[in-house]
Amino acid sequence: MQESNDNQLTFGGHLEVLRRMLFRILGVTLALAIGVFVIKDIAWELLLAPSKSNFITYRIIEQTLQGLGLDFQFDEYNVDLIATELSSQFMTHVTTSIYLGLLLASPYILLELFRFILPALYDNERKYSVLATIIIYSLFIIGVLMCYFMIFPISFRFLGTYSVSETISSMITLKSYISTFTSLTVVMGVVFQLPVIIFILAKMGIVNFSILAKYRKYAFFTITVISAIITPPDILSCLLVTFPLYFLYECSIWVAKKVDKIKN
Repeated sequence: MQESNDNQLTFGGHLEVLRRMLFRILGVTLALAIGVFVIKDIAWELLLAPSKSNFITYRIIEQTLQGLGLDFQFDEYNVDLIATELSSQFMTHVTTSIYLGLLLASPYILLELFRFILPALYDNERKYSVLATIIIYSLFIIGVLMCYFMIFPISFRFLGTYSVSETISSMITLKSYISTFTSLTVVMGVVFQLPVIIFILAKMGIVNFSILAKYRKYAFFTITVISAIITPPDILSCLLVTFPLYFLYECSIWVAKKVDKIKN
């Protein structure tokens, strides 16, 4: 590998390091994707679990409410998933394995990216970069888990059983199920970056604590409306989605307040 006189990598050297890093990331991701593809039964049992009426989230809610003396139980439902094309199940299996491989490899990918940019950072920047990376990734994983255990099961329950007429039955395609699951998971992972986004915007002076606090009630109203749209028509499901999302907004307000104190 070529180096310049001041012991710094040349442009070609950086490209070589980047190439090797990308090959390592590709290799790890591919290996994990193949592993997921092989353990098909376990992987798809986890992927299809949120579509069942006995999903763990429903059982926990029922047991909690019953422990409080409330006689509550979710109605059972069944939504059939179908494949409409000859190759759809196989291709969905392949693409889903790749998605899961990327998700499982994400900690390693972040580590490789951090190692790549590490030499260009000062000592104080390295410390804050590690903290920022941990926070961003943790928020993303929390968003993914929130989607898997809360948002997607409730949304699927509502949309999959919704009917404009008793003469019409719903048969959801496997492709549609995975597409919705994947896109909603990514969206929630991004949504949970709100505190980080607010931190950046507050640092730039675009937003501040007073603005976010002033529009708190409007934010709560907007979140409630969105939650009511994507959940079944019952107050419990709406609250289960509203409160975590609003808590995220309150965390963003707290972040903006801390930034204002630092700037002042």
